[in-house]
Amino acid sequence: MREDDASWDEDVRLAVYHAFADHGRAPTAPELADAAGGSLAVAKQALHRLADAHHLVLDDCEHVVLAHPFAARPLGFSVMGAHTLWWGGCAWDSFAIPHLVEDEPEVLVATRCPGCGQPHALVVNRAAPPEGAQVAHFLVPVARMWDDVLHTCANQRLFCCESCVDAWLAETGQDKGCVLDLVTLWRLARGWYEGRLERGYRRREPGTAAAYFAEAGLAGPFWAATAGV
Repeated sequence: MREDDASWDEDVRLAVYHAFADHGRAPTAPELADAAGGSLAVAKQALHRLADAHHLVLDDCEHVVLAHPFAARPLGFSVMGAHTLWWGGCAWDSFAIPHLVEDEPEVLVATRCPGCGQPHALVVNRAAPPEGAQVAHFLVPVARMWDDVLHTCANQRLFCCESCVDAWLAETGQDKGCVLDLVTLWRLARGWYEGRLERGYRRREPGTAAAYFAEAGLAGPFWAATAGV
């Protein structure tokens, strides 16, 4: 990759993330072209390199589907701030948005329990975890999260309680992953995407990811990373 390619990549990455953070949507074609010196073709090349590096996810039409913690389409969570409405990519991402977007320190996260369909709405802010008996269930271990990231995100959901998790697993025939209470989920989300809206952001390597997970109270084989996350 040429040095100018790397420069375009970072400009395009920032255009993607700021479109989501500021407007709750993916960047338009003109916005992408502007970030790549006026060339949409150069921008699309940068998008593919960014997808290969796991900075974002593209669909078959080269549209940005995910730029964690933001999603371009409904994946089970709406996240409403004072000024912006987002689709959250998953429970983890939905709790992360108020920590990342400076002008939105508090949001309303809305979803439904996959086990029983009960609606849930939680106020999530930077000051303290939300109160509640709900739990998050993560189906896919960290080492396999990018094998099919849309499947991973679709299966990081909030449930009424662990009994609803067990009922849903029995109905779907899937093995149990990791269950987190709201406090642990909030700690996981709090600083995970720190710096993602800034130039020069780097994804965590396995060692630093493991240390971060441990600080949030998460350890063991499920949380063992084998590549950058």
